[in-house]
Order: sequence, then structure tokens, then C-alpha cells
Amino acid sequence: MLIAPRPNEAPPQAAHDRLYRTLRTRIMHGEVPPGQAMTLRGLGAEFGVSMTPAREAVRRLVSEGALLLSASGRVSTPELSNERIEELASIRALLEPELAARAMPRAHPALIERMEAINASIAQAIARRDPVAYIRRNLEFHRTLYLRAQAPAMLALAETVWLQMGPTMRALYGRLNRTEVPRNHKLILAALNAGDEPGLRLAVRGDVTQGLRLLAG
Repeated sequence: MLIAPRPNEAPPQAAHDRLYRTLRTRIMHGEVPPGQAMTLRGLGAEFGVSMTPAREAVRRLVSEGALLLSASGRVSTPELSNERIEELASIRALLEPELAARAMPRAHPALIERMEAINASIAQAIARRDPVAYIRRNLEFHRTLYLRAQAPAMLALAETVWLQMGPTMRALYGRLNRTEVPRNHKLILAALNAGDEPGLRLAVRGDVTQGLRLLAG
């Protein structure tokens, strides 16, 4: 016999998915610092769900590298070593220039205008000294272009790297103390406007690795 959920109570799968997606976004955008501990009880209380959907959401995020689960059962965001940062930077340097190059034939003027508008919003986030908005808009700048590559498997891999890097990117933002948008964003837009694939690859590679290598250095 099936038992329907009580009024105003989300089905378990819906509760798990809502928690997973919300927590995933928070981590990717740097809202959670490196080494931040979490508990299933705390997540359940915050999101108004039982332990079961909280446990399932955490399990999925652990499998993606967004959270770490210790032998003692402690859950936390990762604190990446220099070697791990270098590894993730290398993955981005391989994946993202290829995504950008595949997107270039479909980078119509409206898409470039959209990216220019996102870049302007990055400048506003910097002026407000808002690291979460900066990271969110920076990823949106890249994702907007990469979606045109029509390479969903490659984009999913790139997003997994972004997810693992989210807390560290928050720490990097504080170290960089930016006062203007990344120079490579302007080079990316210029290469798209000129149809310059080698220039686009070079600009994307520089953009996705420069800050990470500074953090590891």
C-alpha cells in the first residue's frame, strides 16, 4: 500500500534533489569556505528535511568531490593541496579551450553581447567586493559560451571541476584583491568577435589557470 506524503511535505526524492541542488550551487559559488564542517542533522534542520534526503544529497556531493567524508563520518568541504590545485588547473586548461573552440562557430553576435553584459556585471560585483557574486558571474560567463559547444559530457566534466574548486576560489578571490574584470575576458570577447580560434584558446587557457596557479604558488 502506497502512503502519500502529508500536506506541505515534499516527497523524499524531491526533498533530496532540492537539498542536493541548493547545496551544490552554494559550494560551486564559493558560499561555503574550505574545510567547513557539516552535519546531516544540521542540513536537515536548515532545509526542513529528514536525515534520509540529507544523507543522499551528501552522498552525491561526496561522489562529485564537492564534499569529503572522513573515516569518522565527518563531512566537510575540501581544503585543496597545492598539488591538487595544479591538477585541477591542468584539467581546466585542457577542457575549457576545447569547449570554447567548439562553441566558436555558433558564437553569434547576440551571444557575444550576452557575454559582454555578464562581464559588466562582474565589474559591478568587484566594485561591491562581493566574492560570491563574482564567482557566480565568472562561471556564468564561461558557461554561456560553453553551452554553444554542444558537448554536454565535456561541460559536465568542467562543472565537476568548478564544483570542487568553489571553496578554494573564494579563498583565491580574497588573495587577488581584484579591482577590475580579468584581462583575459576582454581577450576572449575580442577573439570571438574576430573569429580567432587560436587566440580564443590562448585567452581561455590563460583565464582559467592564471589565478589558480597564483593560489598554488
